[in-house]
Amino acid sequence: MGLTVKNISQDWCPKRFHETQKNKTNTPPPHTIHKNHPILDPKLPDTVILNIQILKVTADVEKLLGEQKVDAILCVAGGWAGGSAKAKSLYKNSDLMWKQSVWTSTISSHLATKHLKEGGLLTLTGAKAALAGTPGMVGYGMAKGAVHQLCQSLAGANSGLPSGSTALAVLPVTLDTPVNRKSMPDADFSSWTPLEFLAETFYDWITGKNRPSSGSLIQVVTTGGKTELAAAHL
Repeated sequence: MGLTVKNISQDWCPKRFHETQKNKTNTPPPHTIHKNHPILDPKLPDTVILNIQILKVTADVEKLLGEQKVDAILCVAGGWAGGSAKAKSLYKNSDLMWKQSVWTSTISSHLATKHLKEGGLLTLTGAKAALAGTPGMVGYGMAKGAVHQLCQSLAGANSGLPSGSTALAVLPVTLDTPVNRKSMPDADFSSWTPLEFLAETFYDWITGKNRPSSGSLIQVVTTGGKTELAAAHL
């Protein structure tokens, strides 16, 4: 059984949840945190909101799986935002990139320690661009670089992952998605990676075929419609 974590925070909006709760009677104080029914104040610090999200997701997955273990956890959440260190959007976009890539990867990694089978697979989503400096997209490169480091840390002893399991990060350039095609209609699509290729690659790794060693950062490069995988060497 595989568990795909697409976008953990997609349906979990602190502000919206708080607004639906504030008019209810017998509502606990807004800073009271309950494992199954957290009440979120939109003014809470991000670290507190992250902890609440972790509790929420962990409880939901535990309820879904019980004692059952899964073959793989695939974290495919992410996003993109540009901007240099001089940009007015620097703080906003850096915060967004951190939440979309690092928070989701962190939660997925924690879930893997609890629900992944021995010998199972955890994949995270990095970026080839973040193997070097990203001056025009500082927040993006910073967040993806953190995901790369997390992947390598998970491969070490005492990381908390089950025995024999593998943590990998895929580092694509541009994925061929409807959203990307709409936003970049004049781009060279032959250099974009089809999602089908990644799905087949994940399946092979889950079944043990051509699975790289744990901690590997796997570049995904498409040229002229042909996609190849190559390990990054830092």
